Amino acid sequence: MLCRMPSRTGTAHVVTTRRTYKGKVYRTHLLRRSYREGGTVKNETLGNLSHLPESLIEIIRRSLQGETFVALGEAFEVIGSCPHGHVQAVAAAMQRLDFASLLGSKPSRERELVLAMVAARIVAPSPKLATTRWWHTTTLAQDFGVADANEDDLYAAMDWLLARQAAIQKKLSGRHLSDGGLVLYDLSSSYFEGTTCPLAKLGHNRDGRKGLLQVNYGLLTDARGCPVAVSVHEGNVADSATFLPEVQRLRESFGIERLVMVGDRGMIGHAAIAELREMQGIGWITALKNASIRTLVEQGQLQLGLFDERNLLELSLPDYPGERLVACRNPELAKLRAHKRQELLAATEKNLRTIKDRVDAGKLKGADAIGLRVGKVVNQYKVAKHFELAIGDKSFTFVRKDDAIAAEAALDGIYIIRTSVDAKRMHAADCVRNYKALANVERAFRSLKTVDLKVRPIHHRTADRVRAHILLCMLAYYVEWHMREAWRELMFADTDQAAKATRDPVAPAERSNAALAKVARHMLDDGTPVHSFSTLMAELATIVRNTCRTPSAGAHAPTFNIVTTPGANQRRALELLQQIRL
Repeated sequence: MLCRMPSRTGTAHVVTTRRTYKGKVYRTHLLRRSYREGGTVKNETLGNLSHLPESLIEIIRRSLQGETFVALGEAFEVIGSCPHGHVQAVAAAMQRLDFASLLGSKPSRERELVLAMVAARIVAPSPKLATTRWWHTTTLAQDFGVADANEDDLYAAMDWLLARQAAIQKKLSGRHLSDGGLVLYDLSSSYFEGTTCPLAKLGHNRDGRKGLLQVNYGLLTDARGCPVAVSVHEGNVADSATFLPEVQRLRESFGIERLVMVGDRGMIGHAAIAELREMQGIGWITALKNASIRTLVEQGQLQLGLFDERNLLELSLPDYPGERLVACRNPELAKLRAHKRQELLAATEKNLRTIKDRVDAGKLKGADAIGLRVGKVVNQYKVAKHFELAIGDKSFTFVRKDDAIAAEAALDGIYIIRTSVDAKRMHAADCVRNYKALANVERAFRSLKTVDLKVRPIHHRTADRVRAHILLCMLAYYVEWHMREAWRELMFADTDQAAKATRDPVAPAERSNAALAKVARHMLDDGTPVHSFSTLMAELATIVRNTCRTPSAGAHAPTFNIVTTPGANQRRALELLQQIRL
């Protein structure tokens, strides 16, 4: 590769002519010399350059115009390189979201550090000490102005952030929640490393890490799943105990007087509903528990035969005054549950039969010993209620409870949405769709906990630092959520979001044909790979910023930066981020 440098001009030059013949353009490149003879300017053709590559002809043309070309290595050298594209992407999304102003109206050292920590959480989530070590390996530390920060600086910035939580979340609610609109709420937990934090308690473990302390956190989002606020609770707090305080916060802190809360059946129970009835302007959508559905069937208030002709019907029952019940039957879910039940029953019977054979052969004796073996089996497959067991010192028998199994199977795929929202305001189908929107919150929890942001495990010792850590992760997810939305066409995500409003609300969620094609081929229409969020960020990271200098100027010469040219897919990803709108 060559680099131009100034030099003297000459009298020779390149002349290019064009002619069109039968619709095709032909170019001729001639090397000519101009000279004066007897007071007359003449031109002499020195050679025909048309057979040479266009790039070489251009170099000859520019050389004759006064440029000198030298080897690239002699012009400048690369003295350092850092991955840059993924940092550039996050910074661009933050700019489109006016994220700095969201944190604080005035620039400050603390704001710079929080911006950097949020970006770092998206690029490569790590503990705070590790963060200050690795972000120098990218352009993040330099671009966000935190190259000199240490761990103590980050903790001080977290304290600053926590003090501003209420103001930040009020701004978010103003951006994304509207008076009378939907608000989704759910609770999750993350396990805790250590024993000193007062928030860390044993509770209902959602991580599959039994025996570990945990903290709970509730997430408020809009109907799309865009996060608005997060709250942190002790690890043993019940889901339902956190719900009404969130309603009060929405009204008192965020100034939203009318809204529709959407929560699962464990979140919005009878006690919460009783209090919600006393609140003006607060509607809600939840679902009945299986036991309540079974009671309706046994009392004849829900006729299962009605589902023979349709999969959605609306009920109004005296036990639920002022409410609407929207009963649904998902045939595909019914098949899945029936298949799963039969698998569990068959596996249980196989193991119980093995135990019975040993008892009958006299190889296993004693009611306690037999009961211990039987207990392990039925607890493993969790279908003990479907078997009649008889255990003696030298005997063991079991038999299926066919009537009970049939009664349970009759309810497969049936669920009932419970709501206070008037039918004039929300059709039955929309009630179902809005309840299913809770899946958006579940996706948020997956991103927070495992996929990208890795909120768990939590290492902080004080309650405030845990709260700040989870707030930081929520804010990172806020930026990431908008990046994901902007990148839908490049990822496995469905781009036809508007079609959801017209699809059968009871049927399993379906992707558009375009989304299914992406999943099947793992390719976009242009032949490039379909990405996940993490792989797209990894591809962007291959855009590198090189630090360069001129060798001849000496070791202390000023440096300059050259960023590698993005590929077509990288360029499209960066362009899409510019479409983010508040």
